[in-house]
Amino acid sequence: MRAFVTGGNGFVGRYLAGELRTRGFETVVGGHSSDGGDLDLAFDLRDGHSVAAAVADARATVIFHLAAQAFVPRATQDPLETYDVNVMGTARLIEAIRHLPEASRPALLFVSSAEVYGAQAESDLPLRETTLPAPATPYAASKLAAEAIVLGSARTYGFAAIVARAFNHIGAGQSERFAVAGFAQRLATIAAGGAPLLPVGNLETMRDFLDVRDVVRAYVELALRGRWGEIYNVCSGVPTRMADVLRQLVMAAHVAVEIREDPALMRPTDVRVVYGDNARLRAATGWQPSYPLAQSLREVYEAARAARVAPA
Repeated sequence: MRAFVTGGNGFVGRYLAGELRTRGFETVVGGHSSDGGDLDLAFDLRDGHSVAAAVADARATVIFHLAAQAFVPRATQDPLETYDVNVMGTARLIEAIRHLPEASRPALLFVSSAEVYGAQAESDLPLRETTLPAPATPYAASKLAAEAIVLGSARTYGFAAIVARAFNHIGAGQSERFAVAGFAQRLATIAAGGAPLLPVGNLETMRDFLDVRDVVRAYVELALRGRWGEIYNVCSGVPTRMADVLRQLVMAAHVAVEIREDPALMRPTDVRVVYGDNARLRAATGWQPSYPLAQSLREVYEAARAARVAPA
């Protein structure tokens, strides 16, 4: 099989490309040239001609569509950019697929987000694929709209599509804009002699974390064994308090630290508890998580520490 990974130069995309190659896929990596990294195909989701050329050149059996504006605060600050990239960019990708000869149209695995569920009553947890979405941010709205475009277009134009709703994932190499990677980076700075102050947001929230390597393995399994036209949660099924995540990182760093709440890091739309049900994914593919959270957190910290001491 031949795979085209959009957003292949991003955090998850790099892991996915590696997993695909390990599994014997011919793999084409595509993304925006300004994002850096090694690309086989450069394109811009805001440019339909660019997207069409990349899809045609990739000659893929399956497309894993990861490329997106994925940082929630940025989406809140600039929703129109997020809608253009995440919603219209996905529509442009589908237009490119639609205009290929029918026999050569690739299947599409669209990576969405658990953010589409929004705030749900805790009595209704864990979140299931049948839970009615209630997006609470422009980012979440963009992902839900893109899901509808993917599944509706697949039915109309006759190509195979799956939606994977990813919950929180972590791993070495993630941007420090995201909470766990940001904690690890600041703790590595403290361990290297920096001021022992760690500003934090709301540590009482609970989230469903997966190692990025388990996430990308789920994506590949869905492409091979998932039921086309379905939505699948990609999650651990276990809620973990952010305070406990930070505690494990501090233990890995072996540093004394003053933890101080920073109002600037508080999100007005933070949901207290979010975790999912992965039964549909497990039933379809036999997938199970392989990396315990404690191991993943240790590796995230070690990667941050190594990056801190690496020569320029």
